[in-house]
Amino acid sequence: MRDKTQTNSADPGDRLIRAGAVLFFIGAVATLVTVAPFLLGTTPFPTYMFGLSMLMGVGFLVAGAGVFRSIAAGRRQARGASR
Repeated sequence: MRDKTQTNSADPGDRLIRAGAVLFFIGAVATLVTVAPFLLGTTPFPTYMFGLSMLMGVGFLVAGAGVFRSIAAGRRQARGASR
């Protein structure tokens, strides 16, 4: 089976996992930027920055959905191969 798999082929959940990782990274940076003024004693950022920090959780959920989609595709493929 391994010789039939193309190196550039993408599994069903790969794009969701990548998008989730990007969203998580953006949210993590926004969280650090939002918390920094509290630690440094300067003026806090506007409220929308706190909303931008929520992208970290959204990215985690999107990546998790991609993992579950990959698991489901693997099970379908294994079930089809066993018949």
